Amino acid sequence: MKKIILLFTILILSVNASFSQENSFKKPDYDLIKKNIEDKSSNYYYPKLLERMISNDTLLDNEDYRHLYLGYVFNPKYSSFFKSSTEEKLRKYYQNEKINEKEYDEIIKLGEQSIKEFPFDLRQMNYLAYIYHLKGDEISAKNISNRFHKIILAIMSTGDGQKCETGLHVISVSHEYVILNLFKLQNISQSLVENCDYMAFEKGKYKVDGIYFSIEKILADEAKLFKGK
Repeated sequence: MKKIILLFTILILSVNASFSQENSFKKPDYDLIKKNIEDKSSNYYYPKLLERMISNDTLLDNEDYRHLYLGYVFNPKYSSFFKSSTEEKLRKYYQNEKINEKEYDEIIKLGEQSIKEFPFDLRQMNYLAYIYHLKGDEISAKNISNRFHKIILAIMSTGDGQKCETGLHVISVSHEYVILNLFKLQNISQSLVENCDYMAFEKGKYKVDGIYFSIEKILADEAKLFKGK
């Protein structure tokens, strides 16, 4: 089941050219992003921008999605420890090799609820697109896949992952594994290097020996939580 879902996502994303490491990247300016998303006169004003994403506005560009994704860390609801209220119910479907078509609507309901709780639940978006596809609802499958695609591109535009200073910025550790899975990369270890997660690969297996993910906002959120205890 997992292989089928991954293949479906990769086909939709057409990642060959989109995720080339030769593409330019821009390190996030979080102060500027915060200023923009809080400015009601700005095109990046967060409530309106989020509403456009949820309504599947195809005119949103990479800069819009950078503000949406990276700006979410300033949302009071942001939690680096997010766990979906529907996770346990969905787990049984993940583990099934085959899904009964009678279960599609229940899975969609649970998946949509999870995304409502956390608009950047990439794992659920991936799974939901697949279920919509199985159900024959190609419009919904395309909409959710497009959103997934744009969020991934926003992440990929934040760095090249070759060193901590140019690490890919993520707001959830789970997103690191989504990226690895998309590229069919398997890490053999994970270590904290400054404000980055370093995923090491088996030497010689891939073109790179590892990839850095900047988790500065995740660490800041965790520190805030522990400080409050």
